[in-house]
Amino acid sequence: MSRVRSIVLAAGFALAAACSRGAPEPKAEAVKTDTTMPGMTGADSALEVVLTAAQVAHGRVRWAAAGTATDAGGGSMSVFPGQLTPDEDRTARLGAPAQGRVLAVRVSPGDRVRKGQVLVTLQSPAAAMAQADLSKAASTVTSKRAQASFAKSARDRADRLLALKAIPRQDYEKAIADDQLAAAELTQAEAELQRSRMTASALGATDAPEGEIALRSPQDGVVLERSAAPGAVVETGSPLVVVTDPAQLWLTVSAPEMVIGAIRTGISLRFTVPAYPADTFSGRVTAVGAGLDADTRTLPIRATVANTAGRLKPAMFASVSLPTTAAAPAGSTASAHIVLPADAVQLLRGIPMVFEVMPDGAGGGHFMARRVEAGGSSGGRITITGGIAAGALLVVQGAFAVRAAIEKGKMPKMEM
Repeated sequence: MSRVRSIVLAAGFALAAACSRGAPEPKAEAVKTDTTMPGMTGADSALEVVLTAAQVAHGRVRWAAAGTATDAGGGSMSVFPGQLTPDEDRTARLGAPAQGRVLAVRVSPGDRVRKGQVLVTLQSPAAAMAQADLSKAASTVTSKRAQASFAKSARDRADRLLALKAIPRQDYEKAIADDQLAAAELTQAEAELQRSRMTASALGATDAPEGEIALRSPQDGVVLERSAAPGAVVETGSPLVVVTDPAQLWLTVSAPEMVIGAIRTGISLRFTVPAYPADTFSGRVTAVGAGLDADTRTLPIRATVANTAGRLKPAMFASVSLPTTAAAPAGSTASAHIVLPADAVQLLRGIPMVFEVMPDGAGGGHFMARRVEAGGSSGGRITITGGIAAGALLVVQGAFAVRAAIEKGKMPKMEM
């Protein structure tokens, strides 16, 4: 009986094993999520992330409606970097007129100087030689002038004696020849004196002590740079002092091809500087380059800026508004470019992108990467020339944190 029971149990186990091997395993149903957002390409659909209010606060993320820059006449404006430089027509760059040693520097950067004021004193062998030549030439002129005076008197006396037939004709002609020779030698000596005086004057050694050069300011202005140092030995042409008139400056801009059609001599440019962010300054275009730079594909533009108040300083960086199109006709709508903080544009997959936001109403939101075309940047601002519409909600602060969240799939762990 027990044997029969064992056989029945073994048969039951075999039947159960056969059934389990033949039955198909249940398959997991794939969850399909459509992450493609309106206006995004398939390549961009994965570049998005949802952040909670806590994550937004932790990443210091802030968004705002995209603003534009448009001129008053209806034409589109873009912001590009520029720089203020000294007006070279009102700037004197003084170098060493000869090799020598710097004895004294009488000015410092920022000092106001007058025309003719001594700025630097040098000691130079060339100055000593020029002064010696000048002294010699002056002595020669004095000697030749005396000889010429004597020869003139001898000729006058010969004229009177010849009229009285008191001297031979030959002595009279010799007196004339001596007078003419003395006059010629005097003219030559005076020319040499003039040359020596000009040489000494060019060196600044005319009124200086023996062997010294007094470098004087050629104009009224302000000392912009000082390269000279007492005791230093300088070569001919070495820069020593730069004096400029700060009442007028140059504004230089490298304009891309997109704005060339709207740039011409005489138009006014508006710009700002970091030192006075609330103020807008203007300059008038006085020079436009003849051709593009082969490397940067930009056109050099120069504007003249009045600076009578002296607020602007050479070498200041500027954010210059350049017209990208001419003023639009009445009733037409001009396209304007979006201006964002430079940090709002991040590189994803090597492509410049900004992050558009769909707020959830609770402090968080859905962040989507948008490809854009970036233009010029200056003063922490960047111009967006395409890829996003004006008025879109874009991340203007904390874009790096959003990019990191997209790349990692989540925000970094927060410390609560």
